[in-house]
Amino acid sequence: MRRRALIIGAAVAAFGVGVGLWASGGDGGGSSVASPSQSQSRSQGRSPSPTPSPTRSYPMSEAPRTIPSVRDHTPARGPGWRPRASYRVVVSDAELSDEGKLIAGELGLKYAGERGDVRAGDVRLALNGDEGADPESYAMTVRGGHVTISGPDDAGVFYGTRTLKQEVRGGGTAPEGVVRDEPAKPVRALMLDIARKPYSAGWIEDRIRELGDLKFNQLGLHFSDDQGFRIESDTHPEVVSEEHLTKAQVRRIVGLAAGRHITVVPEIDSPGHLGAVLDAHPELQLRNAQGVPARGAVDISDPDAAELVDDLLGEYAQLFPGAPWHLGGDEYLALMASDPEGSYPQLAAAAREAYGPGAGIADLATGWLNDRADTVRALGRTPLAWNDGFYRSSNVPPDKDIQVAYWTGKEIGAREPAAYLQAGRRVVNYNDEFLYYVLGEPQTFVYPTGERIYTQWTPRVLRGTDPVPAGHDDQILGGSFAVWGDLPRSQTQEQIAAGIRMPLRATVQKLWDPDPPALSWDEFRALADKLG
Repeated sequence: MRRRALIIGAAVAAFGVGVGLWASGGDGGGSSVASPSQSQSRSQGRSPSPTPSPTRSYPMSEAPRTIPSVRDHTPARGPGWRPRASYRVVVSDAELSDEGKLIAGELGLKYAGERGDVRAGDVRLALNGDEGADPESYAMTVRGGHVTISGPDDAGVFYGTRTLKQEVRGGGTAPEGVVRDEPAKPVRALMLDIARKPYSAGWIEDRIRELGDLKFNQLGLHFSDDQGFRIESDTHPEVVSEEHLTKAQVRRIVGLAAGRHITVVPEIDSPGHLGAVLDAHPELQLRNAQGVPARGAVDISDPDAAELVDDLLGEYAQLFPGAPWHLGGDEYLALMASDPEGSYPQLAAAAREAYGPGAGIADLATGWLNDRADTVRALGRTPLAWNDGFYRSSNVPPDKDIQVAYWTGKEIGAREPAAYLQAGRRVVNYNDEFLYYVLGEPQTFVYPTGERIYTQWTPRVLRGTDPVPAGHDDQILGGSFAVWGDLPRSQTQEQIAAGIRMPLRATVQKLWDPDPPALSWDEFRALADKLG
């Protein structure tokens, strides 16, 4: 059963709109409330815009057809709303000006700013002051030739404008009635590996516009790896690859994303995957007892390695203002050796010195992760690390607030998702079985399809194809589709954009709405083609 909170927000003057999420409200005509038989929260169909008859009788409206689908629609009788160049977008709060200007430009309307008067055809954006509601929730009422979109935060109002934009794009008319909507999961992300395959700033900006219209709210940038370090640095310019984004370009990307309520999440993976940094600092590279270098791995017994990484973390905190911060932590080659302590005696000695005579390299690696978490936490960030950076052999516990980016169960010693969930950790779903788009399809990877995500995956499917128990659902913050550049020349930017188009739409549908989709896959794909 779809939950319906008993929150009734304040009314917006002249429109009579219930403004709390799931607020009681009827079809917008007087004070009547729609009966359950009138609710069309799962319907995705839409009738053609009705032609007024001499009796002004209209059929009951049908739910809007959008991606992701709206979670609740109360139908009403009326012609709906269709944009005209003479219509205005007005806001009740100055902080909604960005959202107002954007939707006005997209629909060819006039942006009129803060206004208290009412004119025919107005689209009004308003904050409802409901501090207890999900900040990404919104209500949209279409009644009497007007549209009102309200929410407790500008993020929710923005998502309401995305629904309106799709309604107009898909059918020309926003249907009469009330939409009440909110996401099931707070993390809805796309991650781009720009270290192994650099992307143009313009291409990334196009993806941000696409993500915003689909109600995604995070874009991850994995910009440091063995193959490249792809963002300009002032503290360590020597580590930056020739092909990279300037800080000015990144600021534009971050600003564009912020305008669409998308947080850009940086990742400097360590203590492995630092090959590009080590090209400039070979003195910090991990070497085994025979002097053979471990590719991409820093020597975590050397305090200079920690100082260098912390320098970079501190520098990029000024560039990426959002709270989430991905620390990586995966695939440290010292712990992938058959005999870690024998192969890397300097690490074993450092572990014993730091944590006692029974300590091992896994303890030292966990201490490294905790230290980097301390660094970003002091900068006001929330740390996240790959699941294989949490070592089962470590006696040193990872900090409790480090979130788990669960991507695979294929790694040696990888634990089931239940191990993290039972420990009380919060998890973001990166399931490589469904959500990994690995260029060139190396090893056992195949390009994921939107149909498979749409029909088989849910946020609770963290590993393989089996879901974790429903009791852990609240610990799963959401999910991220990920594009990895293992064989970077396998596809062009344009081919990648086309290849991830339907997987992105399927992913956000499953992250926004927890119910089984109402549309078949063929219907969903046809809707995506119609919406563009």
